[in-house]
Amino acid sequence: MDLEKWIADSQIQLEDIPQLDLYMDQVIQLFENTYSSAKRNEDEKILTKTMINNYAKGKVFFPVKNKKYSKEHLILIALIYQLKGALSISDIKTSLSVINEQTAHGDFDLEHFYQLYLDLCKINLESFREELQSQSKRVEDEAKGLNETASVKAEKVLLLTSLVHMSNLYRKAAERLVDEIIDESNQK
Repeated sequence: MDLEKWIADSQIQLEDIPQLDLYMDQVIQLFENTYSSAKRNEDEKILTKTMINNYAKGKVFFPVKNKKYSKEHLILIALIYQLKGALSISDIKTSLSVINEQTAHGDFDLEHFYQLYLDLCKINLESFREELQSQSKRVEDEAKGLNETASVKAEKVLLLTSLVHMSNLYRKAAERLVDEIIDESNQK
């Protein structure tokens, strides 16, 4: 199996974000260009005006000025894009609330935080490649006893169920972190 084709990991790098504020259409274009390789099919939308408006109305990021999105907005939207694959918008809002508040007041170095995130992404990607190869080999070994005609598809289904299980474990761990953030906020 060509596992490398399964890995779709694009990130908006800090140097990809213009120093000038962008209008919504420009934001959408930046995201479409960056994340197009992550699309499952051509019809899939990475980011839409409705999504951005919903994030703004839901106060998932601090208010926009003059219909233009700053570098900080783009960083937050990039984080939201990554988080929405595993967390609810409510959980994302909770998780980013302190960062949003401090960034809006100029008390948080969001660019440095985002660079730390990007650095972790590189490490995670390498770990994921290694784990995916290892998991694929384990599944291949386990599937040897299957009926030969069904074995190729069954092996893929076995790998798929194993990957989904791992994904669920990570998602549950992330949700528990959100719950801890909520608990800490409630104790203040």
